[in-house]
Amino acid sequence: MTTIDFEPKPLDEGAEKAAREKWARVAKPLYSLGRFEEMIARAAAIQGTAEVSLFPRAALVFCGDHGVVAQGVSQSGSEVTTAVAESIAEGQSNINLMCACARTDVFCLDMGMKAPARSAKILDLRVGPGTRDFTREPAMTKAQALNALQNGMDAVGSLSRKGYKLLAVGEMGIGNTTAAAALGCAYLGESPSLFVGRGSGLSDEGLLRKRQAVEKALLLHAKAFSDPVMTLACLGGFEIAGMAGAFLGGAKYGVTMVIDGVISAVAALAAWRILPAAKDYMLPSHASREPAAQRVLSALGLEPVLHADMALGEATGAVMLFPLLDMALSLYHGSHSFESLGMEAYTPFENDTGL
Repeated sequence: MTTIDFEPKPLDEGAEKAAREKWARVAKPLYSLGRFEEMIARAAAIQGTAEVSLFPRAALVFCGDHGVVAQGVSQSGSEVTTAVAESIAEGQSNINLMCACARTDVFCLDMGMKAPARSAKILDLRVGPGTRDFTREPAMTKAQALNALQNGMDAVGSLSRKGYKLLAVGEMGIGNTTAAAALGCAYLGESPSLFVGRGSGLSDEGLLRKRQAVEKALLLHAKAFSDPVMTLACLGGFEIAGMAGAFLGGAKYGVTMVIDGVISAVAALAAWRILPAAKDYMLPSHASREPAAQRVLSALGLEPVLHADMALGEATGAVMLFPLLDMALSLYHGSHSFESLGMEAYTPFENDTGL
């Protein structure tokens, strides 16, 4: 692939309107489930029907390694990426336990780990054995970034053809909070002091090294920032590019995509910069404790509904949203209506959404 060029699947405004009308018939105060009503209505627009379904669904965990780890920006080495990826693929990690509760499948995708995993259950979408150190040179070539974007889109396309309706987009990659902070700063023109956090638990010295690495990379690659794909190539990771591709795939194939934490949010930001319409297929989940997270979601115009100071990754925060959507959908599809109670429905005021 040499460029991103496709028409997003159109949102069905009629289905969204029908979903809002269906909510108005549920025996409860108008708009009383707030943003959960909005999310179900948006899913209707994406699916093209007011008969919204959230099954089957899956968590996608994109894995990759980062050359910038050589700058001492992480508490762990790249070998941890492979170890956790193997655990996910074998059904033994945090995300697997949570997805079992949420009736959600898990797919682990190797976008470019330094050491390939041994598990045959990992989907091999490798672009390379980890990115280069972006404090010295671009993390990847533009061709590699486009390849990773395409692989992410193709993964969503494959799941869409199998009937998947809802996908959580998560990651595993030592050093990827550094890449995410750099990308966030580049896309939004922000200072590293506002975007660089402690990741998995850096000391004060480690945090300083991380901030310095981001500052150096932003100066080195500044000329590339007018092109969102080149920005991704210079500062991103193979897994972040794959995630961005997945968000683009949501728009291409009409699948509801749920953002996880800060790295997922930055990947969503990259997708939005590449294709603004991609945002219409995204739902937020939680407010990560990483300092960049809320700024990125705000730039996307998305407000998380979970505020629990989480920073686990692996799509865990996104999947925590799924049971809440299920409960909202139980009312939406339920029989507890004004009609069933013989009551007159509430009348909405013009342009009143309750929000």
